[in-house]
Amino acid sequence: MGTKEDVRSRLNIAEVIGEYVSLTPAGKGRMKGLCPFHKEKSPSFQVDTEQGYYYCFGCKAGGDIFSFVQQTENLSFGDSLRKLAEKAGVQVEAKYGEKSSRDLYDVNAFALSYFQEHLPGPALEYLRARGLTDATIAAFELGYAPEGWDGLVKRAKSRGITDRLLLEAGLTTENPESGRIYDRFRGRVMFPIRDHLGRLVGFGGRVLDDSKPKYLNTPDTEAFKKGELLYGLDKARSLISGAGTAGGGELIVVEGYMDVISLHQHGFTGAVASLGTALTAEHAMLLERLGAQKLTLMFDQDQAGLKATLSGLDQVLGAKFRVRATSVPSGKDPADALLAGDEAGIREALLGGLDEVHYRVQAALEKYDVGTTAGKRSILMELLPRMQNLDPLDEGAEQMRTIACHTLGIKPEALLEWIGSKAKRRTLTDTHMAGMSAHRGEEDRELSLLRQLLVDPSLLAKLDGSTPWRNESVRKVMLAALGQGVGGANADSILEIFRGQPEEQLLIRLMFEGRDTGAISRDTNQMYEQKVHGYAAAAVDDIQVSMSIDSMRAEVDLLKRQVAEAEAAEQLALLRQIGELQRAIEAEKRARRSTA
Repeated sequence: MGTKEDVRSRLNIAEVIGEYVSLTPAGKGRMKGLCPFHKEKSPSFQVDTEQGYYYCFGCKAGGDIFSFVQQTENLSFGDSLRKLAEKAGVQVEAKYGEKSSRDLYDVNAFALSYFQEHLPGPALEYLRARGLTDATIAAFELGYAPEGWDGLVKRAKSRGITDRLLLEAGLTTENPESGRIYDRFRGRVMFPIRDHLGRLVGFGGRVLDDSKPKYLNTPDTEAFKKGELLYGLDKARSLISGAGTAGGGELIVVEGYMDVISLHQHGFTGAVASLGTALTAEHAMLLERLGAQKLTLMFDQDQAGLKATLSGLDQVLGAKFRVRATSVPSGKDPADALLAGDEAGIREALLGGLDEVHYRVQAALEKYDVGTTAGKRSILMELLPRMQNLDPLDEGAEQMRTIACHTLGIKPEALLEWIGSKAKRRTLTDTHMAGMSAHRGEEDRELSLLRQLLVDPSLLAKLDGSTPWRNESVRKVMLAALGQGVGGANADSILEIFRGQPEEQLLIRLMFEGRDTGAISRDTNQMYEQKVHGYAAAAVDDIQVSMSIDSMRAEVDLLKRQVAEAEAAEQLALLRQIGELQRAIEAEKRARRSTA
């Protein structure tokens, strides 16, 4: 039997780590690369090939060849030793305490053979009716647990497998009163569940009829941890590890075993499924270690599907991966869509969808009214968990803050101040919301414009009716004034429309502010009126130019954000639009200066 040192002596640490990290020379006996344990843009991870150790100057992770495999593969020391021993061609002895999991893998393999033996019959017909080929059925090792209480128990006894080991593997259940054990899985199609290393850790079983529960999984055991497993990851792993690809492929996360199998059969080999749970932080840690970069969540379009999608997004996934959410256009789940021949619909869904940030925002906007203060408050509170991470490496959080500011009309600095406050959940009052508004300046200009139009309603002719008013009261008054026509509108007629309404007090205030004659005599009143009307006309022009510049600046900001997210081919066109808008802004400024 070989030892740990025998394994170490036969392997080159740089070659082993090089299977996970792209390494380049960094001096005599040193290699460097991007750290696999944290996100970074400049390499701070180094490997000392002479000493046989690695160290990251960023996150401080370090160790030898065994600890590296432990961390990247999420393995125990014993399993990492066995994995490397197999690579080195060395046979090692299992230490005390490491045999339990190996026994569970072995008894699961025995059970799999039993289930596959009983597949021919109704279960096989069911799988074929679901569109699965015999090659796919064999590749996913599908089987059937026959009816009866102790078929597996009896077979195990004939092979010398103890009742205790069957219980530890979750293959049987014990009657607490009689102590008798019986088969857990009965009358079910059996889906073997392997971990990302391909080890057989448990099973999922589905009934052939409508009886409940529809699905039954192995309970948590020493080998089976439901919240850490993704069905199909052992097969999809090659897509993200670089085996046969460039690595970093996109995983498709779906809801069920049949969805995964059907997608793989049709060439979508990145499909995986959680085992009846939302995606967890443990899932995220595992996928990050394996090198996953992109995830697409493809769940049903119903409320349960939406809830499952948001539950997945509620974890740390958004901070670690580029995540998109989508669903099949037909409204079916992927397996049913493929059975109906809608492979094109699956491809359409995978090309479309929303990224994690926009999906969250859209879900919040569909629930609350963005036109009200209460709605804006609710949207902010719903988005807060995802946008409160101020880590500069979390691009999703920064993007969500940008979208929230643009959509809700909030000043970025005010949003950051609120997010950073310890009492943020208690201080989001109406006053606080008003103070966060980014549109105070624009709304002040709108009020100034309305004030000048009340002085001289004939200036309505300068408006084309397309201005997107931010102030709701101004919008209502402008629509009413334009509805009366340039010739028919005057301050009194406009005021009469809003008699007894909240806008009445605003109009009265603006009328007083616009015409303060003070102690002007009758002789000079006509001259005063001429000056007031002349000033009003100039002010309308100036205010409209300011509002136009504000609108173009906002469009420039939006295009700049789109450039950062666009493909290289699209960036040139967006940059041209930005250039045109900036030239238009400068032209507006020059025109205003020349008439001043």
